[in-house]
Amino acid sequence: MDPWAYEYPSPLEGYENLEPLSEERNEDGKSLKNPPPTKTSEAYKAFPDPIANGSKPGFDIHIYFQHTDEEQVAFAKALHTRIRHEFPELKIFRFWDRPIGPHPVGMFEVDLFTPEQFGAFVPWLVVNRGPLSALVHPNTGSEYRDHTQRATWMGTPFPLITGGLMKLEGREKVKLGEKREGRANGGGS
Repeated sequence: MDPWAYEYPSPLEGYENLEPLSEERNEDGKSLKNPPPTKTSEAYKAFPDPIANGSKPGFDIHIYFQHTDEEQVAFAKALHTRIRHEFPELKIFRFWDRPIGPHPVGMFEVDLFTPEQFGAFVPWLVVNRGPLSALVHPNTGSEYRDHTQRATWMGTPFPLITGGLMKLEGREKVKLGEKREGRANGGGS
């Protein structure tokens, strides 16, 4: 997967005409002085576009374990139970003791719907995941890109089985194209 195969908007989009920032340092001599805040970023309240907000989770976290290793399976089951007790408000899926979909080993999934949930759960998982790995990915409607280029890993990454994601994404693009064509020809949504 080549990250440069995608186009990216400028990180400064919407900020082009602001005054240049100072290189002045704070008292610690290392960090830079920023302008005084006039408001907090909207990203504290909602995920940035194109990440899902609302009824669909903004992020999925897949917690992986070697399903053939009894110690990892036991640890993963204990972690799954602890997460259900610690975070009952989160959407937590069943425990898969075998590969499923693009996931090459056993796993379970936790869905995060708000930046607040993300901010609470991800640091907790960093400290408590033990020997397990976790794939953190956004949901933007681009399954392949979300699981690859936009993904973040904790621990050792696992190579995903992405063929099905590419097929799914291709079908979604065809459906979207059919919708656009229907609208252009006077059809409905």
